[in-house]
Amino acid sequence: MRSLLRKILATGRVAEPAPVRDAAHKAADPGVLRGSVQVRHVDAGSCNGCELEIASAFGPVYDAERYGVRLVASPRHADVLLVTGPVTRNMEDPLRKAYEATPAPKRVVAVGDCARNCGVFAGGYGVVGAVSDVVPVDVEIKGCPPEPDVIIAALRDLTDR
Repeated sequence: MRSLLRKILATGRVAEPAPVRDAAHKAADPGVLRGSVQVRHVDAGSCNGCELEIASAFGPVYDAERYGVRLVASPRHADVLLVTGPVTRNMEDPLRKAYEATPAPKRVVAVGDCARNCGVFAGGYGVVGAVSDVVPVDVEIKGCPPEPDVIIAALRDLTDR
């Protein structure tokens, strides 16, 4: 027990190193958000597979909040809209309203194959189309569903961290 405690104290906290970016890169890239990023999740009609992975990304194992990425309850407080699923007829207008309510500078991240190109729901009666057919998309995340570390990497690319 004491040897384990000594090893823990000697090692200290071990974390993933931050990506190296120079000041010129940060100033020149208008797509990079500064500081912490507030994320509003919008389910536009998904099967909830992506929601499970998002919950894991913000859970205690992957802990996206350690990188300054936080979920918020209102698009009025958000910098990023994290949209999952193909856009259904019932969610087309609420997605547009959430996009309009998000203050500038705002980013939209399409999570999963369904959000990117409707996936298995393509051509369905209740499906309007992909997220990019309704609102402009800045980042697309591949996968059905994408893994939590891929989601976190895409969100970290939006920040200066």
